[in-house]
Amino acid sequence: MSRAVEDSNRRMLRARDAMDRAYAQPLDIPALARIAHVSEAHFTRTFRATFGETPHRYLQRRRVERAMFLLRETDRSVTDICFEVGFGSLGTFSRTFRDIVGRSPREYAREAAATRVPTCFTKAWTRPSA
Repeated sequence: MSRAVEDSNRRMLRARDAMDRAYAQPLDIPALARIAHVSEAHFTRTFRATFGETPHRYLQRRRVERAMFLLRETDRSVTDICFEVGFGSLGTFSRTFRDIVGRSPREYAREAAATRVPTCFTKAWTRPSA
């Protein structure tokens, strides 16, 4: 691998790491391109070529993954979770969640609650036998 490709990959990883850390913050292409030290157009093209999806889609998916965790592990409302993970509107959150997960956030939360097993049982069932 050439030094230029390694440098480009490192720059894209730096931007992706920033997205992973600050997924709930308003992030835009100009800010991410500055983190990667490249132009906006170059950032978008290179990010997609490196990771197989656009920066916007990666950020949406990251936010939905966090929302899935919160819907499974907490009793918070879908609206609270929507805003906590960085979406600006409940409609956009619900549509994006359904596109990525295949069901609405409410359906996902309902199914997760129905299959939730108390931690003490999980630990007992998965404890290695002596």
